[in-house]
Amino acid sequence: MERNNAIDFIKFFAIFSVVVIHVFPRDSQIGLFILDNVSRFAVPFFFTASGYLFGKKMIHTRDSIDYFKRYIIKILKLYLCWLFFYMMYDVLILYKVATDAPKEFEQYINQFSFLDLIYYGTGTSGYQLWFLTALIWSVIILFVFLKLKKVKLLLIISLILNLLGLFGQSYSMFYDFPLSTRDALFIGLFYTTLGFFFAYNKFYEKSKSITNKTYLLLIFIFFTVQVVEGYLLDKVLSGSYGEYFISTIFLTTFLFLFALNNKALGKGLFITKVGGRALGIYIVHVVFINIFDLILSAVKMEYISDNLFLKLFETLLIISISYISYDLLQYFKRCLSKLIKTS
Repeated sequence: MERNNAIDFIKFFAIFSVVVIHVFPRDSQIGLFILDNVSRFAVPFFFTASGYLFGKKMIHTRDSIDYFKRYIIKILKLYLCWLFFYMMYDVLILYKVATDAPKEFEQYINQFSFLDLIYYGTGTSGYQLWFLTALIWSVIILFVFLKLKKVKLLLIISLILNLLGLFGQSYSMFYDFPLSTRDALFIGLFYTTLGFFFAYNKFYEKSKSITNKTYLLLIFIFFTVQVVEGYLLDKVLSGSYGEYFISTIFLTTFLFLFALNNKALGKGLFITKVGGRALGIYIVHVVFINIFDLILSAVKMEYISDNLFLKLFETLLIISISYISYDLLQYFKRCLSKLIKTS
């Protein structure tokens, strides 16, 4: 399967945006608010790319059931390993700072529910792991509909669920949806199915008639609309702080179609290589943010949270450390695997 460099190229900006969201305070300055809202395309793009690449693999494999099983097991193992890591990290910090460590440890363990662990991916300081559980459940549902030959129906159903889910986030001032919607059903499923649809359907072939200039204009327009939408909902209508918007759907769609029609974009660039490691950076970056915050607190420098340039420096630093750390982990994993095979 031909590698799409443009997807990895855009993934770099997506992972940069994720770290921006997690590093920057949301409400301290209007500039930071704009930066935060611009960054909201990132996770939907990751889901779309995952659905697309899963779809492409399904096309080029003889045994789709076997590939599906291997894919799910791979993501599940990744989730369980890093869930354990963040649990151990939390316990370590808890015993470091707690006044009554045994009691607080008991409270920490008791807070976990079965649903948190297997569906929402929440409960630890590794809050970003929800992406992995959402991806697992999204792909499972997608595979079922694929076997039923109802992927187009799933796209419609998942779009409706996505729109409903926005009432649990950005549009809660109109109707406060009673369920948590930061999950597979209301976010991951639609964008994963959208990416899969692009891989399996010839719809995007028609998009080749659209010029790159038009795509870039549409992307710019919907980036702007997303920021305006976020501002109106949060600042003017005083709603809950939104993570995703209706405009995010259009932005992600045009951004991904642009990537499909410009496969060589970013080829040979270092940031494209970094983008190819986006999932690894996504998984590990939160622990480095936590450590960085602990250091700032220890030296009483929390005030830099309001400094745009220092926070941008921190963002680049976190991405760099996360990239190097995950690369080293993969290197040691390969070495261990070779050692086991030769022993």
